Amino acid sequence: MKHAAGTLAFIARFVVLGLAAAFVISLAWPNVGNRLRERFGVSHTTTEQTGAPAPVRTGGPISYADAVAKAAPSVVNIYANKMVTEQAVQMYTDPVLQRLFGGRPAGPAYKRREQSLGSGVIVQQGYVLTNNHVIANADDIQVLLYDGRVAKATVVGADVETDLAVLRIDAGNLPVIHIADQHPSRTGDVVLAIGNPLGLNQTVTMGIISAIGRQLNTSSPEDFIQTDAAINLGNSGGALVNTEGELVGINTLLIGKAANAEGISFAIPVASAKRVLDQIIDTGHVVRGWMGADYTFVPVAADSGLPAAARGAQVTDVYPGGPAAQAGIQPHDILLRIGSEDIVDPADLRRHEAAFKPGSKVEVSGLRNGAPFHTEVILAQRPPMTPTASLDG
Repeated sequence: MKHAAGTLAFIARFVVLGLAAAFVISLAWPNVGNRLRERFGVSHTTTEQTGAPAPVRTGGPISYADAVAKAAPSVVNIYANKMVTEQAVQMYTDPVLQRLFGGRPAGPAYKRREQSLGSGVIVQQGYVLTNNHVIANADDIQVLLYDGRVAKATVVGADVETDLAVLRIDAGNLPVIHIADQHPSRTGDVVLAIGNPLGLNQTVTMGIISAIGRQLNTSSPEDFIQTDAAINLGNSGGALVNTEGELVGINTLLIGKAANAEGISFAIPVASAKRVLDQIIDTGHVVRGWMGADYTFVPVAADSGLPAAARGAQVTDVYPGGPAAQAGIQPHDILLRIGSEDIVDPADLRRHEAAFKPGSKVEVSGLRNGAPFHTEVILAQRPPMTPTASLDG
């Protein structure tokens, strides 16, 4: 009995010693077992080999926190204050008079301070880009930076057509946003809107680019990015960034539920915003070329066999005494080329003429009553235009 027990104990010690040695070897050489099996031709089937292949994730990132962390420090809150004069009114007690006249002045007029909220983006050291309607007619503009500092801002210049304004702030060590000049925006791209909606500091919303090249004013050369990222009151002037945290647009307006719309917001493309920024910093205002004519799409007869959207732009009206009138351009002319560029459509023509400096002599060619014609137009400076879109952002 003692002999059998001693033998079992001896075997047990060697088993334990063998397992310990195998454990140490597996730590030092993790794949030694597989290599030995392959050498001696022993098959080894695992659930990883026999099971379905692991799915490969090809979608976007699980989180956009890195993009927000990169862009958010460059987005500021803007508080624009102005004094407004109001007249106290005493309502009529008679319901008929109240309905007809409402009320009558009661006492002297008084002044009160009115504050509007908005957002802005630090695009250069000392310069903040925002919407013109955020700071229009303001007597005092305060900018709240990401790190809690408050800086007084002055208006360098504004452009009504793009609804952009450039502010100057005296503060150092400002985080300048990265501009997406190497990644052009495409419909379907994921975008993040960062701003100060309804006074809720540093709010981020997400959506996609719904469309690019949107025209909100038929007489304006500027186009917009349409997005379904939530933009609310106070988001105006804030940043629309891509998933890399790069600026692709300046949030500017929304079409609200009053128009039975949902998820329709607009931003100024960063390329347009950059052109406006550079001109305002250099000269204090934006200058655009102007031919002095209005355009529409080229009409195509249903039985002509041509595509429904023909290239070019048809002249609908010529301003008396304007550059187009002086060059002999007439209503119903179809313009096909300006300078060295072909004209795609009316919006494309407006962008091309706006890009020329006033005083530039430009060759324009097209068709008049089916016959080709050429003329030279000396462009003038585009007169101030008032936007027709409702700015609710």
